[in-house]
Amino acid sequence: MELHHEFTVPVPVDDAWRALLDVERIAPCMPGATVDGYDGKTVTGSVKVKVGPITVTYRGTAVFEEQDESAHRMVLIANGKETRGQGTARATVTGTLADRDGGTAVSVRTDLTVTGRPAQFGRGVMAEVGDKLVGQFAECLARRLEEPTERTEPAEPDEPFPSAQPVQPVQPVQPVEPIDLLRTAGPPVAKRVAVAVATAVLALVFVRIRRHRHA
Repeated sequence: MELHHEFTVPVPVDDAWRALLDVERIAPCMPGATVDGYDGKTVTGSVKVKVGPITVTYRGTAVFEEQDESAHRMVLIANGKETRGQGTARATVTGTLADRDGGTAVSVRTDLTVTGRPAQFGRGVMAEVGDKLVGQFAECLARRLEEPTERTEPAEPDEPFPSAQPVQPVQPVQPVEPIDLLRTAGPPVAKRVAVAVATAVLALVFVRIRRHRHA
């Protein structure tokens, strides 16, 4: 399925570009995500998704396949697999940034493929959930961009320049809340999903009863 989202942040486009590539800075704004490490191109981590009483954890990587600073365009390819199941998730995310009234307009196109339990929701529900999650991310990112950044003192001339090291875990110590699909989707969508799930359960029970009688 293909999803399209847009949001704005209150900083010039060059600042927004640098911020979106600063994984350590924006990691806490990613709903349900835990970032384990980042080497400048590849992000490793996991995403938790709650479907009713069940929590599904996808673990995998996200690789920056393209970072075109002059065009302010980036392409991220993410792959994940359920830690306790056969479900998978794959996404190609293309983001473009443009000046807008002193701020930055961010356009995000996502080509998403999901298998397993979350796939039962279909494109309509996933699009509504995506809208709300992107909104949460944009609000959090805007707040962080308005915060002053810490300045580091330059190294002394006689000190050797430190060698590049992989970024350490960037998430806070407290547990990350999973993305609750039903709560995020809202009552109208949750009601439709609940009806669909209840129908599926009744159908399964009916089939089992018939099999038991035939046996």
